[in-house]
Amino acid sequence: MGITVTATALPEVKIIEPQVFGDSRGFFFESFNACDFARHVDANVEFVQDNHSRSAHGVLRGLHYQIRRAQGKLVRVVEGEVFDVAVDLRRGSLNFGKWAGVTLSAGNHRQLWVPPGFAHGFVVLSESAQFLYKSTDYWFPEHERSIAWNDPVVGIDWPIDFEPVLAAKDASAVLLEDAECYA
Repeated sequence: MGITVTATALPEVKIIEPQVFGDSRGFFFESFNACDFARHVDANVEFVQDNHSRSAHGVLRGLHYQIRRAQGKLVRVVEGEVFDVAVDLRRGSLNFGKWAGVTLSAGNHRQLWVPPGFAHGFVVLSESAQFLYKSTDYWFPEHERSIAWNDPVVGIDWPIDFEPVLAAKDASAVLLEDAECYA
């Protein structure tokens, strides 16, 4: 087995593409291999929680992060298609406030590694999408924060021509200039 790893516009954020074996019966691939991940992505990562969400077309979740107990996330889609985004929130980074985005779908089998120190979000482009992710720390609602999905300073080029459906916490998310960020 094996994976192909490609850096995005944010070098720490990686696109991971597994080797997929398919024939008339269907397909098979390793969705996670700790040795491959350590060798090609990050040797210092330990995942502690798996999460699964389903969202309807037009739902935009994010841009979320935990200001304490920061989470790294390995994300993928098993049904449908999303545009997935990471934003660098490390004030000391040369890429602070910059974003990288990639289309993830059940068909392309891509995964995105979003390390700690980055906000994460996605919008559903298909009729619905099921989204799975591994995280490096547990969810602590008291530490969760959100950056506005449409912050003009961040300037994410969402591939949508509709007003997204937001949760209340995302509709009231703050702009980057007002956000708590990492040192």
